[in-house]
Amino acid sequence: MPSSPSLATGPAPASPPRVVRDRRADLIVVLVALALAVWVTSGLWRDPNVRTITVNSSDQALFEWLLAFGGHAVTHGENPLFTYLINVPDGVNLAVNTSITVYAVVFAPLTYLIGAPATFLVILTLNLFATALAWYWLLSRHLVRSRLAAGVGGLFIAYSPGMVSHANAHLNWTAGWLVPLLIWRLFALRRPGHWLRDGVILGVLVAVAFSIAAEGLFFTALALGVFVAVWALHPARRAEARAALPNFVRGLAVTAVVAAVLLSYPLWLHFAGPQRFHGTGFDPVIHSEDIAAFAAFPRRSLAGEVGLGTSLAPNPTEENSFFGIGLLVLTVVCFVALWRRADAGRRATLWALGALALIFTVLSFGPVAKVDGRRTDLPMPFDLLGQLPVVNAALPARLALVVAPVIGVLLAYTVDQLRAAPPRHRSTQLAWALGFAVALLPLLPTPLLTHEREPIPQFITSGTWRQYVSPDGVLTPVPLPVDIYPDGQRWQAYALSHRQGEFRIPGGFFLGPGGPDGRGRIGPVPRTLSALMDQAGRTGLVPIVTDGTIREVRSDLRHWRIETVVLADEVHGAKFPVDEDAVRRTATALFGEPQRVDDVWLWRIPPA
Repeated sequence: MPSSPSLATGPAPASPPRVVRDRRADLIVVLVALALAVWVTSGLWRDPNVRTITVNSSDQALFEWLLAFGGHAVTHGENPLFTYLINVPDGVNLAVNTSITVYAVVFAPLTYLIGAPATFLVILTLNLFATALAWYWLLSRHLVRSRLAAGVGGLFIAYSPGMVSHANAHLNWTAGWLVPLLIWRLFALRRPGHWLRDGVILGVLVAVAFSIAAEGLFFTALALGVFVAVWALHPARRAEARAALPNFVRGLAVTAVVAAVLLSYPLWLHFAGPQRFHGTGFDPVIHSEDIAAFAAFPRRSLAGEVGLGTSLAPNPTEENSFFGIGLLVLTVVCFVALWRRADAGRRATLWALGALALIFTVLSFGPVAKVDGRRTDLPMPFDLLGQLPVVNAALPARLALVVAPVIGVLLAYTVDQLRAAPPRHRSTQLAWALGFAVALLPLLPTPLLTHEREPIPQFITSGTWRQYVSPDGVLTPVPLPVDIYPDGQRWQAYALSHRQGEFRIPGGFFLGPGGPDGRGRIGPVPRTLSALMDQAGRTGLVPIVTDGTIREVRSDLRHWRIETVVLADEVHGAKFPVDEDAVRRTATALFGEPQRVDDVWLWRIPPA
């Protein structure tokens, strides 16, 4: 960005043929970006209300619930950042979860029109598409002259292995279009005379980014801080940085004030509100990037389809690097070629990009290094940084996501340089073309894996549930709702988005207090009833029920104030199939014989 050609006095207006070529290139990039976005998500487009992402259906159910709840909260005057609809009676602090509030509000009309699952798919597809366009716009209008170079860089970043991996249901991490906008507005703070306006614009953008992807905003801020510091300290840029510093600082101050005002309540909830926690329950060693993963191939790619994928990530949604050995070699060659032909100013930019990639690569290794799945005793810098507030809530493996835009920018710079001064020898041109093909073609994304999910029971879709739950009453499916049993939130999302009214549920998929050492955990601390139903659903074995068990279960029912227990004929298990028959026999042993209502088994729980 600092070496942007648009910041200097521009050339004379382009001739019509050049304008036509540029517009044609813009259109081609738009069409390719849209085609790739639809291609990656094509499995869901077959029927978004029936199909779910195979490897991460629990997160998909969570984001669908967040869309339904957020729209309902805004249209009914409820708090969109704290709710008692789940985790009865304590509620859930959504400010410390991934609440995607902006998406929930903006897309509320669409959610009411077509339902939460279809809205989820629209946002996921638009995220990938918009990320490609935003990076293409930043590159083509501010960093390179060649539209081809900008297209290569923008499309690579948007459909890099990390982005495709997080397309497995992460609406927050796939919102990569926020990053180039933040970069653009940050460097606009250098302009003299506009620091107030530019600071306000950036402050609003920061608030929007926080409300969609707070962890991504944090990583972007860290990355930009590292880049600006390294760039400004380079001898070739010190004078320029010193001259721009007063405007830059004033603009940042305005940004901080505007963002703090807009985010005052969410930040209070996040750091001091009820149901908060410090850190997360995720093991930073498990959720760190394997050193070998940088040279490995991702599963959802052409290379992965032919069997070259690996299992070096903790799960298929966290393949945050996985660039392949070919792209790593090409990146190094590009960097060296650019360095050799760069002037002092461009070398400052390359130096900052290289430092940024190296720092975030090492940090992504987590507290201790892992190589090809084997943990070593070699301590890493994150072992110290991971103890800091806010940093302790981040997953170190995701820091590798910062490396992909660096690679994309280097690829764009290289193509731009090759277009401006093509090699004299045809063999050299062919070598470059072959290098790009060998590095990038294996990484072409393939569609996300999907499968049919268990249908929402007619008992819910028809609204029959309202006859068995008092206003603001508590209904629970069995097994009780947690991340691996998302039915409760799926049913609740349907009721909210179809204006059926509210029912509350115990538990749910959320981050809350209760983990070791005061850290967070997924879902509530298990109680007897939830543990018994989980055991039956997992193993197919009915647990032994004693008088003591009955007393503990009755205590749980009073704690949750449950009125109605429901078992669907088909229960969705996010990680394994659920034995519905064992769950029904366990519930019968605890609550007595059920009644059949529509297509569910139902137990009425008398008041305490």
